[in-house]
Amino acid sequence: MNSLFERPNPAATPHVWEVGALCHAIGDALQARFNPVAVRGELSGFSRAASGHCYFNLKDASGQIRCAMFRRSAEQVGFSPRDGELVEVRGRLGVYEQRGDLQLVVESMQRAGQGALFEQFLRLKAQLESEGLFDPARKRPLPPLPRGIGLVTSLGAAALHDVVTALRRRVPHIPVVIVPALVQGAQAPQSLVQALSKLYCLAQEGKEASGNLRVESARQPVIDTILLVRGGGSLEDLWAFNDEQLARTIVQSPVPLISGVGHETDFTIADFCADLRAPTPTAAAELVAQPREVWLGTLGLMQDRLDNAVQRVLDRQAQRLDIAAQRLGRPSEQLARNQLQLSRQAQRLRHAMLLKLQRLAQNQQALQVNFPNIFQRNLEQQKQTLDRIDLRLQLLDPRLVLQRGYALLTDEQGRAVTQVRQAVPGTALKAQLSDGAVDVVVTQPRLL
Repeated sequence: MNSLFERPNPAATPHVWEVGALCHAIGDALQARFNPVAVRGELSGFSRAASGHCYFNLKDASGQIRCAMFRRSAEQVGFSPRDGELVEVRGRLGVYEQRGDLQLVVESMQRAGQGALFEQFLRLKAQLESEGLFDPARKRPLPPLPRGIGLVTSLGAAALHDVVTALRRRVPHIPVVIVPALVQGAQAPQSLVQALSKLYCLAQEGKEASGNLRVESARQPVIDTILLVRGGGSLEDLWAFNDEQLARTIVQSPVPLISGVGHETDFTIADFCADLRAPTPTAAAELVAQPREVWLGTLGLMQDRLDNAVQRVLDRQAQRLDIAAQRLGRPSEQLARNQLQLSRQAQRLRHAMLLKLQRLAQNQQALQVNFPNIFQRNLEQQKQTLDRIDLRLQLLDPRLVLQRGYALLTDEQGRAVTQVRQAVPGTALKAQLSDGAVDVVVTQPRLL
């Protein structure tokens, strides 16, 4: 039985194939010979289309193959595939007949470890992170209105056009200093380091000039923000931005530095070292400079607020001036008001004095009329009081007690004898009676 790939007879006339039929026949041969197939390799150039289909290359040190994974299979993958990862895939080999390309249609994918480049990336990232190069506290905010922007990228890159277009559209008045550098290949890291070093010198000179209050010249603007940009690509294409020397150079920037390398899903060591990471070169340009219209609008708003504040102050001062003018503009009216007030006060004072005098006169007249009666009443009251005092004195007179048969005994010194013990037998005493006194001698004292 003849096979499709049997060696043809040199003498026989070869079969003439249609291109599509040949591609289809090759696909059938691959299907019969290899499928299903399992392949291990490193992801490269991974992309996900809007339809959900994924396209990438699977490679190793000796070769690579194009792969396609349709949305239904891609939704079953339990991780987010990234360039540099080592994976194992299962699928079917075939020929994409529209281009005649060999293609592996992937039906499943799982991690098989990480690729060499990705492992190198992770090791360097861990080392630099442990040294503090990624510390958020080290990173500086962007100036709100830069005086000059430094730009490092390739002159032939589409990123240059995107950044310059965005800056011209948003801030055409801000000067841009472009220092070209290689952004891909073995010489790219050193080229990027040299370009950044040149901008650092310009930025440092500008800072010193600003410190000395020197005005920048048109030939050398002050650089206070730097953009490091490159368009998207595979892990290998962006590998220059994973260089250790470049990372250490980035953190030495005297001014804030923005990294805009690759697409939104791409991350490099330069992104972690920069003061700010932008998802794309265009986004980096938009971050570094607000549109001129925004600043003009802000200035307009501030001018309106200032005008309103000044107008309010002027209105208040004008009102105060009007009040002062009313008070001082007609002194005759103020004098007349003061005279009228003084006249009223004088009238009130005279009325009060007359009322006081009338009350005094009335009191005096009443006193003159009622004085005899008042005097007589007071005299009788005093007499009654004296009579009551006299009666109380009479009641206290000891002679009244003696008239009732009592006697007052005193010793020779005139001291009253009130106890039996004071009357010793033979003691001479004096007994005071109601009509006189008698001398007595104690013979025998008796106790009750």
